[in-house]
This record gives sequence, structure tokens and C-alpha cells, in this order.
Amino acid sequence: MNQVKYIFVTGGVTSSLGKGIIAASLAKLLQARGYRTTIQKFDPYINVDPGTLNPYEHGECFVTDDGAETDLDLGHYERFLNFPTSQANNVTTGRVYLSVIEKERRGEFLGKTVQVVPHITNEIKERMQLLGNTGNYDIVITEIGGTVGDIESLPYIESVRQLVWELGENNGIVIHLTLVPYLAAAGELKTKPTQHSVKTLMESGIKADILVCRTEHEISDELRNKLALFCNVKREAVIQSIDASTIYEVPNLMLEEGLDVVALKKLDLPKKSAPDLKNWNVFLHRLKNPKHVVNIGLIGKYVELQDSYKSILEAFIHAGAANETKVNVVSVHSEYIDASNVADKFRDLDGILVAPGFGERGIEGKIEAVRYARENNIPFLGICLGMQMAVIEYARNVLGYKDANSTEMNGGTSHPVIDLMEEQKSITDKGGTMRLGAWKCDLKDNTLAQKVYNTNSILERHRHRYEFNGDYLEELEKAGLKASGTNPDTGLVEIVEIEKHPFFIGVQYHPEYKSTVANPHPLFVNFVAATVKAKQK
Repeated sequence: MNQVKYIFVTGGVTSSLGKGIIAASLAKLLQARGYRTTIQKFDPYINVDPGTLNPYEHGECFVTDDGAETDLDLGHYERFLNFPTSQANNVTTGRVYLSVIEKERRGEFLGKTVQVVPHITNEIKERMQLLGNTGNYDIVITEIGGTVGDIESLPYIESVRQLVWELGENNGIVIHLTLVPYLAAAGELKTKPTQHSVKTLMESGIKADILVCRTEHEISDELRNKLALFCNVKREAVIQSIDASTIYEVPNLMLEEGLDVVALKKLDLPKKSAPDLKNWNVFLHRLKNPKHVVNIGLIGKYVELQDSYKSILEAFIHAGAANETKVNVVSVHSEYIDASNVADKFRDLDGILVAPGFGERGIEGKIEAVRYARENNIPFLGICLGMQMAVIEYARNVLGYKDANSTEMNGGTSHPVIDLMEEQKSITDKGGTMRLGAWKCDLKDNTLAQKVYNTNSILERHRHRYEFNGDYLEELEKAGLKASGTNPDTGLVEIVEIEKHPFFIGVQYHPEYKSTVANPHPLFVNFVAATVKAKQK
């Protein structure tokens, strides 16, 4: 069996430098050279997974096919590599400690004192090699969350130190991503923060093999030489990562800088052929040269933080490029929408997407947004809670059930058109207990859903507790809200649509999780196409 090679990506100076994008870009280049590559993320927080975190805290929670609630960086990995991730691709400190504590309770440590070294570090190293041990990959890239020097990151840094040593020469390397800030008053870039960051890493016993420097300005040859000398790396291993207009430019920028070539050299691997980025660059060309422009309203309640709807925003970029259309996403806070101002707020919108979410805040605004889209023939897409709002709106304003609601918002409603799933009623723990992961859905013939997907059976990812209440199916269908997709095993309604409308569809699942550069999601592609058509009319 070939020796699996490991690349570790650490960050210094500040958080949010884009380790995930650098890791995904490098993986894309290695994949384009013919190497079987995967990426995993190790997060230093004590939550077992991000599923219980508020979107304001940590951005969206990304869901994998196997039902793992994971960090949003896994979305970038999938969008770049066009390959599904799994539970094994995301590990948190909470998960590591939980596993070690459970082993201790079972007596697996034979009465030893359980300590950070070796028990926690051994657990981390084991998980770092899980994907490599499957035999499916040549190269495994591991992104270490947080910033070097943080207390919570120390066990991961120590595990990387041990593992690089255990793997032996040329089998494990460390890429350190750091910031080279520009001081406007002095009119120059400063290398000192990077020097300190590398020094902190070396104090932990790790030498950076490659330095990736985030910067707003070009780094001169003189500065590169200085960084190489003071940070103890080869000159060609000082890689500039300058601000880009879109994250999808970063693989090309890293190719120009030779990041993949330096990494392969350090890992003692052949370059193989030059990376095949033809399709990637066709996408980039379409993204940068749109023929149309549309404004689509994103109606949600976490709109202050862009990362709360990361996958939706990226899915619009993929679908926009597929339609040669620039999609301006206009964030509208649902809490501030009502019947008196909805027409004014939505005046310039060509399409409306009602976003997922939990809890009752901003619900009435979402229902008002659905009504406006339905009555004014504006292309509409409802996702998860957005689909449920479409059902409630129809029950209230077409069937005349004025107090129709979800039991999540009003347990006493006399028309619970959305209700808690039967198997959810006995659950008290919040983490990892929703309907999660990929579920089957059968599509009815001659429906918008079937036309969009061009097939009769789909697999889509879910993350919710409440469902369409089947007791109201017949009434709603008679009134014109069609159930066009159902789960073949449970009979639960997954898709609703209105026939006599330019584009009106609500889905219980999260299509945005499966949209990639290579395969834009058909729902988003068709939704954007419908907004272009509606605007031209």
C-alpha cells in the first residue's frame, strides 16, 4: 500500500484568515494533478459538534450525507472538490474528550491516570489518520482551527508535532497561514507578526515547511527573502495569498505562486501532469462576465452575519454562473417585514428566497414574504422553515384557517399544518437528534420538481424536527398547493409547489448543501433562470 501523505494547515496572528479556502484550494490543485485528496477540520471548541451553536456564534451548521452536523468549512471542501465529506472530516475537542472519557468509563485504560498527553493526543492522532487508513486517499489535508498560541489549540499542535515525527521524513508537512498587515501610516507591510507567529509554532516543537502570507498588497522580493530568512523556510516556500475578488480565484492564485509544486516537493511526490482546471476556469469566466443581473431577496433572521447562510450564498454564485447571471442577494430581516411595508421592501426584487431557521422570532415576516411572492407572481423558493412558512401562508390565506401555524411557534393552534414528527416527541437532548443527512424523495410526474431535477427519485440532506402534517394534505392539494415530492418510506411531504405561478416551490430539505462549482444545484439553477425570465417580462 502506498504511504499516505499528510499536510497540516495551521493559522497565526489572527483568526478568519481563510485556512479553509487555502486548504480547499491546495486540495483542488492536487486533485487536478491526479492525486486522491481529502480535507478534514479539527476544531478546538468543546461543543461536540456545531449543531447546538447559534448561527451568530459560528455561522451555519453544514450537514453531510451521513447526517453529521459539521463546521461550515466542510461546505467549502465539498464545493471545491465536488466530493462528499462525512462525520470523519470534522472533529471537535468536545468529541475527542467525550470519546476518551467514555473509554475511561469502560476501563479501557486499565486504571491509568488519564492525561492530555498521551491519552488526548493519541485520540487526536488516531482521528487524524482515520481517513488516510481507509486506503481511499493519497494525500490528507488537515486544517487545525483557531490560532497558534491559543490555549485550546495546544493539544492539536502537540498531536501534529508527534504525528509529523512518527510519520517520518517527507510524509507529513506543516503549512502555516499568517497575516502580513499593511500599516497605512508607515505605507508598508510589516513582517513582525508573522515572525512571532512562526516563533510560537517553533516553541511548540513544529517547524513550518511552507508559509502562506495573507496580504492586501503585493509582497516584494525583498520582503519574501526577509520572511524566508527569519522564519526558517525556503525562499520558494514563502507563498503570497493576496485578497481576491472571489474565493474561487484562490486556486489559480495558489497555482501561480506554486503552492502545490512546493508541497509535492516537500512530500517527495512527482508533479504528475499540470493541473487540469479547464472546467473551473469556464465557471470563473462566466462568473466574471455575466449577461444578466437579478436581485433576489434572502428573507431570514440571521442576516446580519453572512456566514449564517453561507451555503445559500455560494449556491447562488454557482447557479448565477450557470445562467451567466450576476445574482445580487439582498438580505431582508424577516423581523421587520409586515403587511404595511412589504411592497416597499420588495419593490426591486426579481425573486424571493425564504431561508431556513428555528424558533418563532421573525416568523410572521417570513409568512408575509411568502404571501407577497405568491400573490404578485414573483419566483419563490422556500427552504426547510421557508417551505413550512409557505404551507402556513396557504392554509391561512387560501383555506381561510386564520390561526394555522406550526406547533413549534404555537402549540395551541387549532390548525397545526406543520407538526413535530412522531419520533421527535420523546426526545429531550438537542444535539444530533433532528432528522439529519441524506433522505430519499420520490417526485411526481409532470411537476415543477420533476422538471427541475429531470428524474423521479432524489437524495437530499435534511436538518429539522417539524414536518408537513399529512392530515391537511388533501385539503391543501384541492386548493392548489401540490405535494410534488414525498419520502417513499415515511410518506412525509418533502416538496410543495403551485402550478399556475412562474416559479413557486418549497422544499423541506437543504438543497444548498449539495451545490458545488462542478455541479450547481438544479433547484438554484432553475430558480435563478426563472428570475431572469420574470425580469425580462
